[in-house]
Amino acid sequence: MGTTASTIRPPRTSTTPLGWLRRNLFNSWLNTLITLFLLWAIPTVLYQLARWIIGEATWDPVIANLRLLMTGRYPLDQVWRVQVCVAIVFALLGLSAGVWRGIVRAVAAGLAIIAAALALLPFGLDTRVWLLGIAALIGLGYAASFRAPKQLRLPTTVAWLVSPFVLLLLIRGGFGLLPLVETGLWGGLLLTIMLAVVGIVASFPLGVLLALGRRSSLPVVKWFCVLYIEIVRGVPLITVLFMSVLMLPLFLPANLRVDNLARVMVAITLFSAAYLAENIRGGLQAVPTGQVEAARALGLNVFQNTFLIVLPQALRAVIPAIVGQFISLFKDTSLVSIVGLAELLGIAGIVINQPEWLAVTGGVEREVLLFVALIYWMFCFALSQVSRRIELNLGVGTR
Repeated sequence: MGTTASTIRPPRTSTTPLGWLRRNLFNSWLNTLITLFLLWAIPTVLYQLARWIIGEATWDPVIANLRLLMTGRYPLDQVWRVQVCVAIVFALLGLSAGVWRGIVRAVAAGLAIIAAALALLPFGLDTRVWLLGIAALIGLGYAASFRAPKQLRLPTTVAWLVSPFVLLLLIRGGFGLLPLVETGLWGGLLLTIMLAVVGIVASFPLGVLLALGRRSSLPVVKWFCVLYIEIVRGVPLITVLFMSVLMLPLFLPANLRVDNLARVMVAITLFSAAYLAENIRGGLQAVPTGQVEAARALGLNVFQNTFLIVLPQALRAVIPAIVGQFISLFKDTSLVSIVGLAELLGIAGIVINQPEWLAVTGGVEREVLLFVALIYWMFCFALSQVSRRIELNLGVGTR
């Protein structure tokens, strides 16, 4: 007799924990060996690491130089200006969490939790109070905007657009309002974040324009973009930084002096834009030609077709690549220490070589570098999680 459809049953799979273990971790002799090895290796490594962190490591250099790691050689009596800038950013973030919710609320909640958790570490009392104040600012901003989100959307957007100029005025000073703090005194995490933010915000629109220009039907525009992208992508970032700091002054008039930090920011922006252009070009090529033809049939002009139909789909397709480039840009800011700017990793090197810590048995390199690595990991992990939430909300890979 033939087997009918009604008699065919799917194979039974156990839903018990023992069945899950057998199906996923012990389903072959090789997986069993790998599982047993990891069950021994992971707890052993974590135990040794925890024992070193808690019982053997010397964290006094990090605690004593926390301000130096955060702001570099920024004048001590003017550090309050940096603190006000941080307070403004986190208050706006909390306000935006209540206005737009979704991803913004998740980011704000994550940062508030991290700030509250860091307050439990053995920092000084003022540092702990400041970390708890950050969490409180996010919560207060969220509470203030939760009941009237629609009415606060326009003011919040305007506040974000105006905030870069306010923050720059507070940090730099001058114009007869605040004492001028030269950019050579900026450093630490402050400088790292500024380089990363400026590079990300400025390179993204430039990368979009380069990607569109490379697909242009105008030969001059197309080949200019092609040459720019290929030349910049063919040299390492450190070469571009050296050219901006050492060679650019040779081509400028003797009486024209461009700030060293501004030149580094421009170099990072131009370098990152070339890589972003290739990522975005890949997204543009993934858009079906039927989308373009349908937009033309509806009477949309070239501008509307590009920025309303093609570009949104292209950016949606390459979100992981774009965020990966942003993460790479954030880590590449550590290279600016080679051209004389003391960002976070550069300040870490200064702390390690302080005379009072050189006498410590075994040195303090591991402790300081681990602290710096943790900061880099927190920012990179936050960017990756934001990317993941955006992908889930847009249905990337599912529809």
